[in-house]
Amino acid sequence: MRERVEEALARAVPADWPVPERLREAVEYSLWAGGKRLRPILCLAAAESVRGEASAAERALPFAVAVELVHTYSLIHDDLPAMDNDDFRRGKPTNHRVFGEAMAILAGDALLTHAFYVVARAAEAGVPAERVLRVSGELARLAGFAGMVSGQAEDILEERGVTGPEDLERIHARKTGALIAFALRAGGHAAGAGEAQLDALELYGRKLGLAYQIQDDILDVLGSEERLGKSTGSDARGQKVTYPYLFGLEESRRRLRLLTEEAKAAVRGAGLAAPDRLAEIADLLVSRDH
Repeated sequence: MRERVEEALARAVPADWPVPERLREAVEYSLWAGGKRLRPILCLAAAESVRGEASAAERALPFAVAVELVHTYSLIHDDLPAMDNDDFRRGKPTNHRVFGEAMAILAGDALLTHAFYVVARAAEAGVPAERVLRVSGELARLAGFAGMVSGQAEDILEERGVTGPEDLERIHARKTGALIAFALRAGGHAAGAGEAQLDALELYGRKLGLAYQIQDDILDVLGSEERLGKSTGSDARGQKVTYPYLFGLEESRRRLRLLTEEAKAAVRGAGLAAPDRLAEIADLLVSRDH
């Protein structure tokens, strides 16, 4: 699946577009920085799970590309001095450290807006126009006010006021879980999923998103910078409230396992033709070390 994602991303920004070279370099620097491509892979896996056919993933490719463009924009902006102020991402200097803050902001802006262009062209891959329109609206909702952007805002505004798991889960459900939920719903739309199936895919995505965040928090405590490709211990240095900070490592691991099982149960009871691939991905995320 990853190879298909990489090939589709390579075609996403046409080489003949008259884009300022420095802007193109900034976009490509972060887009090709070697991420896991989790969100687009989940999008394709969701499409396959609905139909049980590999061909369903081909129709989902534009949506898979769009979610990775949005995710990359969010990383560029999150790393900025005004946000998380990180110097390294995926083992390399962050975008603004290489290209400057202004160009990093513009690179993020370009990626976000281009994602909607890619979604709009999904009808060329065989996705019905009604589904394309729904996916466009869901991307705006889950990446924007109702999702990722609000999660980042809450993270900035309330991190020192977080007093319990409800606050922390609300922030991460938006900041991390919302875009993952979109990826699953978009894949479902590409495969013609029914409403109950779409809801089950979204629930899987939200549970998985929280589990993914808990694992990230654990790795920030225990992981090595070489393996993670970014600075470790940054949460503690920045006095961020995390799952290990609130609960300790053992309880964080227990919650991680519970959320993973709940995610798998959501798709196994949804009448999907082939839910096992999504269950396998959930298990892999629990055991990852970077």
